[in-house]
Amino acid sequence: MAAKRKATKAGAGAWATGKGVLNNPYVERLVGDRQLRNNLRTGFESSRKAYARMANGRGPQAIMGDKKTQKELKDAATSLRDAADALRGAGKKRRVKRRGGLILVLLVGAVAAVALNEGLRKKALDLLFGAEEEFEYSSSTTEYTPPPQRAGGPGPMAAA
Repeated sequence: MAAKRKATKAGAGAWATGKGVLNNPYVERLVGDRQLRNNLRTGFESSRKAYARMANGRGPQAIMGDKKTQKELKDAATSLRDAADALRGAGKKRRVKRRGGLILVLLVGAVAAVALNEGLRKKALDLLFGAEEEFEYSSSTTEYTPPPQRAGGPGPMAAA
């Protein structure tokens, strides 16, 4: 009798407005999201089928050798992962990753365009380091000319 009263009291507390199960965000998502319920159902059914195939006398070797068991386990994992992501609200994180991927693609494209196009490269360098000063080099020295030789011969050292 006391156990029945405790169960009734616990059930009433769980379903009371303002606290308990009704205000739990996970329960709200589970009730309102049909895709989440389908993912949970698919994951459970696939897990049950894989377990039945392994318990059919094959044991853990069924995982390695049986393609159907592998498929069931893969389906179960995918469905349960999708359900967990939906419960956590991971849809927002996926959008952020997509934006990050888009930014990365744009950045790589911009770097490739600058590297391959000389005009863009010059503009980028001018923006970063300022316009290049052009100047002409003029030498302050005169061109070297050898001293004139005498007409009489090769010179005083040649006689010796």
